[in-house]
Amino acid sequence: MEYISLSQALKKQFGTKVYKISLTSGCTCPNRDGKISYGGCTFCSEGGSGDFAAPFSPIEEQIKVAKEKVNGKFSSKIAEEDRKYIAYFQSYTNTYGDVERLEEVYKKAISYDEIVALSIGTRPDCIDEKVLKMLDRLNKIKPVWVELGLQTIHDETAKKINRGYKLETFEETYRKLKSIGVTVIVHVILGLPGENEEKILQTIDYLANLRPTLDGVKLQLLHVLKGTKMGEEYLKEPFKVFTLEEYTELVVKCLKHLPKETIIHRITGDGPKKLLIAPLWSGNKKVVLNALNKAIREA
Repeated sequence: MEYISLSQALKKQFGTKVYKISLTSGCTCPNRDGKISYGGCTFCSEGGSGDFAAPFSPIEEQIKVAKEKVNGKFSSKIAEEDRKYIAYFQSYTNTYGDVERLEEVYKKAISYDEIVALSIGTRPDCIDEKVLKMLDRLNKIKPVWVELGLQTIHDETAKKINRGYKLETFEETYRKLKSIGVTVIVHVILGLPGENEEKILQTIDYLANLRPTLDGVKLQLLHVLKGTKMGEEYLKEPFKVFTLEEYTELVVKCLKHLPKETIIHRITGDGPKKLLIAPLWSGNKKVVLNALNKAIREA
């Protein structure tokens, strides 16, 4: 079975290997500061799902440090001046805050010639008209991706994980983002408590049938982490987590349910090893990726 990976799509679009550099915008989250609730989504660590991002500092310093972190991944055949990056603002909610300040940060990031696109992780309930106009302006400078954390379409699960918004909010925001021409990527967590394969595939089918057609999907294995509400719940009363074999079989099914033109930005994801409670097998990234790639090839 074949699918379009992010790496393939980037090479086709930009003509070379492109790496994301993880940056921090200085935002918090309405699910943490009390606007919606406190404590965030139950699976979310203190790092706001951006545990590998650069610490908050002037954007010039962040870019310098972040580039140094990924430069070892480039082939030695690609000269330093020819290396391309995506400015990736992952942690917390990167459209939640003063829009003028955020636009200044994002404009500065994409002013670098070597940065070819801007990727912003956020929540659907934190994109109002002012934010839409900002994204529209930025998208006229360089391509803008908006990554929306949907996780699941099921209301019962959404309440359990304290997501804090309804599916209708996602749908409305999705349509508005597509109307201004930005690229939209949706984040789904596989293995949330109480969700079996049938429920997970219902979420995948929902995404497969979105109109306008979805640009990209991130399939994320649930990581139960120390310091999270879900981690506390798991230690008190463990719930079922996937085995590696179960997870690889599920990912193959998810890929088969999605349109062939959908770009797959992720098929698993990393959880910081020092925080990982379960599933422990996910701590060995090489083994996980080898198993996934083998299962996909053979499907």
